[in-house]
Amino acid sequence: METLPWHRGEIALQQAVGSAARMAEIGPRVIRDRLIEQHALFYPLLPFVVLGAVDRTGAPWATLRAGPPGFLHVPDPLHLAIATQPEPDDPAEAGLHDGAPVGLLGIELETRRRNRLNGTVERRGEGGLRIAVEQSFGNCPRYISPRPAAFSDAARSAPAPTVSDRLDAGARALLAATDTLFVASYAEASGHRQVDVSHRGGPAGFVRIADDSTFTVPDYAGNRFFNTLGNLLANPRAGIAVPDFSTGDLLQVTGRTELVLDSPEIATFEGAERLWRLIPERVVFRPRALPLRFGETDSD
Repeated sequence: METLPWHRGEIALQQAVGSAARMAEIGPRVIRDRLIEQHALFYPLLPFVVLGAVDRTGAPWATLRAGPPGFLHVPDPLHLAIATQPEPDDPAEAGLHDGAPVGLLGIELETRRRNRLNGTVERRGEGGLRIAVEQSFGNCPRYISPRPAAFSDAARSAPAPTVSDRLDAGARALLAATDTLFVASYAEASGHRQVDVSHRGGPAGFVRIADDSTFTVPDYAGNRFFNTLGNLLANPRAGIAVPDFSTGDLLQVTGRTELVLDSPEIATFEGAERLWRLIPERVVFRPRALPLRFGETDSD
């Protein structure tokens, strides 16, 4: 009997929308325990990758790591290697040690291609990270705002990060204007922690922020895997990363979440099928954290 790649949170939401039977059929076919050739060829093209990690307090964090194309490579179908140095100012760093479960998203914004992977850090050494693959699968390109991205090796001096328990004016402005964020989440299944990181996008301003710093994110129609929302149903914690595409700044937030599955509020977000909220517990703003240059959004 084939083992389903879904945990109880994902299955519960699949059942709620009537897609559980189809996902039981599709899941084992599209979610693999290795990297297929198409994905192995894709990762070395990228100038950055998104990571999801969990620190020692159980807080999930999303982050970005960058390098010249080729800094990601696939030595064999069971592993992905990342040439990256430790970043002490990155709150996700504490969750990237040897043996840690991680989530990874390879995304090419310009072409809207993306692939997801989760696994375990098998080795953390001077050469960077080596991740043993547990699940690997493609994602549809919907809601990605196309824009070119390139690694920049220009010298940069990054100021010290600002740490708080709520959004300040700068963080609010960045979050309120963004069309792109990345969300890390995790769930425990059969004694094993599975970490996931994914993309969320929409028209600029698709995130709404309340006075108390709680913010609400719409969930649009998708592949109905419910990886992220299934995690939040099983374990209501999440971390987000929001890059500033004009400056290279990076906003990282971790906190508690709540799902809004049935409420008149959903209809106030055009096209949303459900909502989720993040109540910040720790906010880290890292000026000029990203050695990347992003082009203008392609409105087409």
